[in-house]
Amino acid sequence: MMTGRAALALLGLYAQLAVCGPGIADQIRVLGPQAVNLWRLQNQHAARARPQAQDPLLVQAQDGREDYPVSNTQAESKWGGVFPEHWFEQPLDHFAEGKGAETGAETWRQRYWVNTRHYVPGPDAPVFVIDGGETSGEDRLGFLDTGIADILAQATGGVGVVLEHRYYGESRPVKNLTTDSLRFLNNAQSAADSANFMANVKFPGIDEDLTASNHPWIYYGGSYAGARAAHMKVLYPDLVWGAVASSGVTHASIENWEYMEIVRRAADLKCSGNIQLTVEIVDSLLANPVTGRPIKGLFGLADLEHNEDFMSLLESPLGHWQGRNWDPEVGTTGWDDFCAALDGKFVQDPDMEFVSYDEGMDMVTIAEDLMVPVPVYNYARYIKQNYVSLCPEGAVEECFGTYDDSKYHDTDLDQIWRLWLFQVCTEWGYFSTAPPKGHPRIVSRLLTLEYESKICRQAYLPGKHFAVPALPNITAVNALGDFDIAADRLAIIDGEVDPWRPVTPHSDYARAREDTILRPFKLIRGGVHHWDENGRRNLLEEPAQIQMIHEDIVVFVTAWLDDWAAERAARARA
Repeated sequence: MMTGRAALALLGLYAQLAVCGPGIADQIRVLGPQAVNLWRLQNQHAARARPQAQDPLLVQAQDGREDYPVSNTQAESKWGGVFPEHWFEQPLDHFAEGKGAETGAETWRQRYWVNTRHYVPGPDAPVFVIDGGETSGEDRLGFLDTGIADILAQATGGVGVVLEHRYYGESRPVKNLTTDSLRFLNNAQSAADSANFMANVKFPGIDEDLTASNHPWIYYGGSYAGARAAHMKVLYPDLVWGAVASSGVTHASIENWEYMEIVRRAADLKCSGNIQLTVEIVDSLLANPVTGRPIKGLFGLADLEHNEDFMSLLESPLGHWQGRNWDPEVGTTGWDDFCAALDGKFVQDPDMEFVSYDEGMDMVTIAEDLMVPVPVYNYARYIKQNYVSLCPEGAVEECFGTYDDSKYHDTDLDQIWRLWLFQVCTEWGYFSTAPPKGHPRIVSRLLTLEYESKICRQAYLPGKHFAVPALPNITAVNALGDFDIAADRLAIIDGEVDPWRPVTPHSDYARAREDTILRPFKLIRGGVHHWDENGRRNLLEEPAQIQMIHEDIVVFVTAWLDDWAAERAARARA
């Protein structure tokens, strides 16, 4: 039976999921194989809490057939009556020539939403498309309502669009998620989806032809979708008039230890110090068989077989840093709550068995002749309350172990963790490993590339048509520009303390650039992850640096649209 503390922890998880969306891709990027365990635990508890799902609704399709499903989540969400979902037919394989008819003729329906509240018909009316990226497109609808797409549409009389990424949300081109079925989930195919949509879409309720050959399209994305925005400008310059890459991760890398280094350096010194102290002590105790079991027992994980799994779970709260946002209705307080928990004084907790406190030394005895500082004890309390409490008693290996290959063999469509992880394993990398030896660290030295990447071999068994490479082919991403990706009317916007900044063009590894109207290069002071994407209906309610970046975006996009109008007028006179 779930304890009261477990219920509170679960409510906290629900709150984070409700605000930030599913978050499975972000968890995978930070936690690797442990993320799948956490996703599974959250999903199990969420399934018990929500009402029985009803069958999908059917609506009249644009071509007259009654076979366009309305998703249950869309029907139940607050966006259902504001932005109805629409569908666009796409080929499964855009590059099927010479491959035979098997995949070349197969099609699927891509979901999208439209905001026309500010639309003013005219020859220069722009379209602002938000790339849905590696999550359900419904998670982006807030940006269509009060975020960047609405801000730009209001300033220019344009149309806002959210375009869901293939395989994510309800844009499912396949019936299962086997390795063979996932082979069409790659950068080239998804970019071709966007290009085909831009060139051919007919928006419901709009008579004007707003395709990219007739009107200026501005492509926007954040994070992975930010890299896609930059790539679209490079790959399809005749369709993409302008693009904004926010926190765009244009540099793919096998290892990404710099993510946690940003967190270590940017966090409050006391909190960062408490984490570093705990990790160093626990790593040291784990190295000794005599002290390894007691320290794992303090965290409620004595029966977790592999030390790597134990330290990976201890890394879990660090993902809260990315969840910070200037708007409390969008971000979470997870990071602040975690830091406060570490910094607290010793509290005798009945769930923390076999401990005693020495007030004079300010140390906690956890076994005979074995003492740890209070921050280590508090870290253990936090992990027990927020993670271990969700696991049935006596099942920690089943809940948090990652060495049983069979745990990763379910290929049903509801196993959405398989989507972004497949992209990680094939083209993007970003395995979150420990920093180089001797470097200060807030993660365990046990988090090696071998440990973080083993799930690629566990989860994606070789298929008849495709096998996952030994390591991701990051060249497929980096060949499109890497740190130096640039084009006229391509804006680069990043957050100063975004843990993803080291793999963006604002990385310390990248060259310096000028900030111009034609090629904007902006860094949001104190910003974390694509902080310019969300907004308030009253922009004056936004903090100063967010008002400033939103004003900057309106200024340079308006200038780009003036250039479009001038070129169109010149062509008309010719």
